[in-house]
Amino acid sequence: MIRKKILLLGDFSVGKTSLVRRYIDGAFDDKYLTTIGVKIAKKYFDIEGVDYELIIWDIEGSTPSKKIALGYYKGASGAICVADITRKETLEGLKEHQKIFLNENPKGKVVIAYNKSDLLSEAEKSKISLDSNTFFTSAKDDSGVEEVFLRLMRQMIV
Repeated sequence: MIRKKILLLGDFSVGKTSLVRRYIDGAFDDKYLTTIGVKIAKKYFDIEGVDYELIIWDIEGSTPSKKIALGYYKGASGAICVADITRKETLEGLKEHQKIFLNENPKGKVVIAYNKSDLLSEAEKSKISLDSNTFFTSAKDDSGVEEVFLRLMRQMIV
């Protein structure tokens, strides 16, 4: 079995915990629960006959004034950087989250989740350009969740 550690990074209240819960348990709860430190979850699956254990570190939100401990980054193969698509400041923080992750894990892979996309109209979504590593996600309506995790896994195992 091959083990891969990934991180969910982003500002406070962007939906990191909700994305993990939707991915692991298939559930959604709109009550906001602040993550303190880190929550670790695991998911097992098979890709092309190879067994994988995905170890998901849901790390507390960070901002320029509150940085997270770099020790959490050690040994990670990938990261999902999450922003709340309705809060511009969280979108602006994505580059910093990526930069810190890649400084600690130069060979790591990163994908972007524009979360809470259920709050945008199709017209609003059409104005935002996405590349192959950027996804609209919504833990509430389960859109893009499986895809963002799968894209990261496929990048990590190439």
